[in-house]
Amino acid sequence: MGFFGWLFRWLGWSAEPRDDGAAQESSRPNEERTLHRPSESSADRVSQPPMERDSQSVASLPPIVSTSESAVRPRRKLLKRPKLTGTWRDQSRHDARKAHATFVEVTGGIPYRYARFGSGTGRYLDLSQDGDDARLQARGLPAFRTPEQLADWLGIPLKKVAWLVHRFTAGRPNNVEQAHYHFRWLKKKSGGWRLIESPKQLLKQAQVKILREILDHIPTHSAAHGFVTGRSIVTNAKPHVGHATLVKLDLSNFYATVGFSRVVALFRAVGYSREAAIWLGLLTTSAIPGNMAFPGRDPYAFDPYLRRHLPQGAPTSPALANLSAYRLDLRLAGLSKSFGATYTRYADDLAISGSAELASGLRVLIPLVQQIIRGERFRVNKAKRRVLRAHQRQSIAGVVVNEKPNVARDQFDRLKATLTNCMRLGPSTQNHDQVEDFTAHLRGRIAHIQQLNRPRGDKLLTLFERIDWQR
Repeated sequence: MGFFGWLFRWLGWSAEPRDDGAAQESSRPNEERTLHRPSESSADRVSQPPMERDSQSVASLPPIVSTSESAVRPRRKLLKRPKLTGTWRDQSRHDARKAHATFVEVTGGIPYRYARFGSGTGRYLDLSQDGDDARLQARGLPAFRTPEQLADWLGIPLKKVAWLVHRFTAGRPNNVEQAHYHFRWLKKKSGGWRLIESPKQLLKQAQVKILREILDHIPTHSAAHGFVTGRSIVTNAKPHVGHATLVKLDLSNFYATVGFSRVVALFRAVGYSREAAIWLGLLTTSAIPGNMAFPGRDPYAFDPYLRRHLPQGAPTSPALANLSAYRLDLRLAGLSKSFGATYTRYADDLAISGSAELASGLRVLIPLVQQIIRGERFRVNKAKRRVLRAHQRQSIAGVVVNEKPNVARDQFDRLKATLTNCMRLGPSTQNHDQVEDFTAHLRGRIAHIQQLNRPRGDKLLTLFERIDWQR
């Protein structure tokens, strides 16, 4: 009983001496026996104040019995049994699920078209009653709760909307022909493959309406500069101009990392009912069909896209990705400020810059940044992590920020050589990548350089205007 008695006392359990071990207990000098507190009725405990009840219960304990008459040990305080408790985030999620569960109304008949059937209940679930119209109205967002109301707002028949979300095929197209996206694999420069999913006409029409009338009215964090009205690569670069230390990080598979549940949670957060949020989430996410061919015979390229995710190529994906990264931006901006640094994000490109003193804290800062990114359910592309000093060329999203926002010299030289060859040999000889609209492609590259360096951009535009496009 020595080891087990110690273990029971450590766990806070009481061990009564058994009859068959009484002789063995009495043969051990200087060892106290654990006695139970006398039983107390629940009514007495409730009727007495806590302080008075505790003092009475302690006073009613019998004296400690010891087998030794020469020395009496003080009673040891029994330790309570350790209890595991969740983090604040786990508790908040549990409370949210519990609060949301109270809004689920199970009805005998079908409450609206395409209502979900409760498994094991034998009745339909009404998920349209927990919307917050006041919150929607405060943001100037359209209010709808059911699939019928959503279809009326989109201006598309309800059966067509159900067809767009694959309601009749378990939420996923059976083959590429039934999918509402055009799929195209692109080879990454760093290795691997990227899937471009462009919505077809009817789905794109619905997504553009969701973007213009819902997502554009939801503000993003001030540190987000990609695909935000009034912000650009220039506004993203200006806060980092002239800083001695620049840390660059890249998020791996940024769009594919944002799953269906997170998109639904975003629509729920602005006030939509669960039923409406689920349908909005289905309209703005993608699930690849099962018969897609592997790119380059690489089956692992499918891994980021197996679950329902944000499709890269949909008009709603940049806005939803920015909103899903709001907490990431909030935490990284606060962390950077505590280090005296500046943080911005352009899509999946993260930048933190500061003075020369920031370099001494990078061993602490970078692990904390990576921990926050993992905590927000994103992934860091470690191969693209860079720490650039003032004597190196510091560039963010293609913009050089050493002294002022500028274009890289080699980028300017390559485009100038292409335009010169187009003027001398004809544009058909320079379209090596078989770009569909080569004229618009070159004009867009010139506009990019004009945005960063007007004199250089004007020189390129002069060459562009001298090209004979009939050659």
